[in-house]
Amino acid sequence: MEVVDLRAHQATIRESYRNDVLSNVNEDCLRLAVFEGEYRWHHHPDSDELFLVVAGRLQIDLADGETVELSEWQYLVVPAGTVHRTRAIGRTVNATFERQGARTVFAEASDG
Repeated sequence: MEVVDLRAHQATIRESYRNDVLSNVNEDCLRLAVFEGEYRWHHHPDSDELFLVVAGRLQIDLADGETVELSEWQYLVVPAGTVHRTRAIGRTVNATFERQGARTVFAEASDG
């Protein structure tokens, strides 16, 4: 057992994008993502993905044209197979929960 301080961990990150697996729990993992800008359109065919914003604001664009914006301490579960992309508004830190080794399939840009 180990205590992990998410605030201290994210404070050490200087890159504009970093996504670290911090812990594995049963068949799932906890990731800490620190990034600016946007990530590519993609989906995870075999895993839901939960985004919990701990600092900043995160927009999640869905292929159907909807955009969901999350502020600190808000979360959203993106169901397996749902094409999406994330966009950080400034520097954003989020905890992500998904299946260990979740497969990522990249998609072409989507206008809805």
